[in-house]
Amino acid sequence: MVAQTLPVSGQAAGMAVSFRFLLSLYGIVPICLIALGLDSWLFDHALRDALPSSPSHFLLFQVLFGTPHIVASNLLLVSHAEYLKTFQRKLLGMSAFIVLFFGVGSLFIPYRVLYLISACWTVYHVLKQQHGIAKAVCRLPTWAFYLQLWLSVTAGIFTYIGIFMKNSLAPEQAALILQIATALTAALLATTWICQRYVASRLGWYFLWANTLLVVASWFVYSQQYYFLAILIPRLVHDITAYSFYATHDVNRHAGHPQNALFRLTEACRLPAVAVLPLLSFALTYWLQVHGDAAVNLILQTLFSTQVYKAATLGIVGYLALMHYYTEAFIWSAGSPLRRYIRFGRVS
Repeated sequence: MVAQTLPVSGQAAGMAVSFRFLLSLYGIVPICLIALGLDSWLFDHALRDALPSSPSHFLLFQVLFGTPHIVASNLLLVSHAEYLKTFQRKLLGMSAFIVLFFGVGSLFIPYRVLYLISACWTVYHVLKQQHGIAKAVCRLPTWAFYLQLWLSVTAGIFTYIGIFMKNSLAPEQAALILQIATALTAALLATTWICQRYVASRLGWYFLWANTLLVVASWFVYSQQYYFLAILIPRLVHDITAYSFYATHDVNRHAGHPQNALFRLTEACRLPAVAVLPLLSFALTYWLQVHGDAAVNLILQTLFSTQVYKAATLGIVGYLALMHYYTEAFIWSAGSPLRRYIRFGRVS
């Protein structure tokens, strides 16, 4: 189950994020490793040859992973006047920074530099989420937590670069990237072995090793040139984890007593609160990926007699992604109005 039912103040019942469910998502790791082994030993790499060399080449992957939870996160903020009012300065400030640095700055800053910055931020965001959640059950000393986090992030960054920039790297550069990723991954394994002594609970021990094996598995399948699986593993864990928070928030705030126009409309359509953001975000993602560029350029052509390359799939989605990476760092922290609607199941 995604969540378990717990008493909620002012409501008959509420939803709680289940640590055991979040841990179960790491089951994608052995599944992908088994698929790789069978493909290598029995099918002469038929699966590897059939999969796209990059997830960005596969429309279905873009519609199912990555972008939908980014769209959902932004919808969660903009559909609530209270949240917009609370964070308006931060949102406006970050919007201005994105336009200036990634928009205007792209006229002067090399594309590869901007790409590397975005790649580093993406990896940090994904792994920071997983380590942040595990922190509640692992209860590592501060130094051990940040050691694990930064080894994971740096190993993940070099793996990410090796996958997405492989076509622009010279053979010796690609080999160096793999060597660095290998060394960092080995260091992560070693420090996890050391840090496990500080974890008191069995569940915390599982989370500690799950996060490490997430990075190790991505590195390994990348080293075997299963690039699609290397991205699928952390993406699936990260995205479903994010949706579990969004669904918990929406159920605890809106189920039976919708508090904004979106949830009043969906309740009238008999759509349960838990399904609103997932369905809407997947639909909007599909529209952006399939029709977004044409629609935006039709408007630009009509109003300004100009067009912009990938105006929606690169411009709009890129903006939403950067805003998501920024806002997720604080909207679920203690004291945030969103955090009032997040509860966690028992850790034991």
